[in-house]
Amino acid sequence: MQTIQWRPEVNAMTNPPSWRILAVPRRSAGIEDIADDIALRHPNFSKADILTILRAEDKAVQTRLLNGEQVTKEGSWSWFVSFSGRLDHPTDPLPPIDQCLNINVRISPPFTRAIRQSARTERLPVREKKPVISTVRDTLLDLNNVLNPDGILQLRGSNLAFDRQQPGSQCLIKGTESGSVVQSRFGRIENSIIILIPDIPAQSQPWNNEYTVSVSTRYSTHGTLRTGTCREMLRSPLRLSGLGLPDPPEHGILTNNAASPYISVIGSSITADETLRIQVTLDHRKKVLLLSLLDMEKKGRTGTAVPVRENGEYTLQGFTDSAVSSLSIRVNDYAALQEMVRNTYSGQLVDVLDIQL
Repeated sequence: MQTIQWRPEVNAMTNPPSWRILAVPRRSAGIEDIADDIALRHPNFSKADILTILRAEDKAVQTRLLNGEQVTKEGSWSWFVSFSGRLDHPTDPLPPIDQCLNINVRISPPFTRAIRQSARTERLPVREKKPVISTVRDTLLDLNNVLNPDGILQLRGSNLAFDRQQPGSQCLIKGTESGSVVQSRFGRIENSIIILIPDIPAQSQPWNNEYTVSVSTRYSTHGTLRTGTCREMLRSPLRLSGLGLPDPPEHGILTNNAASPYISVIGSSITADETLRIQVTLDHRKKVLLLSLLDMEKKGRTGTAVPVRENGEYTLQGFTDSAVSSLSIRVNDYAALQEMVRNTYSGQLVDVLDIQL
């Protein structure tokens, strides 16, 4: 018995995008193929006799349906009629039969269970060969989707290798607001991994720290240029200086390519310079944003989450042993922030903050 083949395919109807599981038929079998299969298992019956019975079954089912009956083949499927359309009044006549009458087939649970118990699947590659960037990690901070100017960026995926001498073949880091730089400082360029020291393009405002990374390559000398872009946005650390001053400057954070920041840091209770993270999570059930401070370790220390439902000023408490005991913020555009977190970051967004006295 062969396998049931499938492949992942982009579902363009979802935002953020997702992948749907697409079954890929090996071929299309017809009534002649079914008759051949039955004849092999029951050699006492000729193929011609089997074809006659199969076609007679179709006519018998049609006749029963025309008599207004539901036809059930025990252990496999049922045929039944249904109507579509609407009536504006209960006394209205039925629409034309060719517009409202439907024939339906319902598969029985035992038949489905039998298929599932015996099925073996086989994953096929994505249809079009192109670079696929699965994960991006800053190896210095050991954090995913962080574009650290002082770190080393590691891209993992498939079909990533490219020849820098071929026209258009490149790794590109691009700001979502402005700016792009073709990367030039590589440690490794292989099919499954690229390691580079990133050159980060400047954008118009300090809070515009959102970037994309893509790889373009040709798989033959005269082949078509194929480009793959990481689906996850990269964010560079933000430096917040002067927070220990009596009248500290404001710093925009947690924003995309907007001309003004969605959130501003307006003050802090701080005893020493510290690098930490600020996280905003969308609680879909309660329809509220939760903001909290985190340390730089995965699954490390975290401050108490503060619920945010509208514009205004809030205070975030630091985590245990942090030099930042609290951080004062002002939410400038709650609606835009919520939309960005939901649509672009799948419900969770993190910025790295380099906080300085």
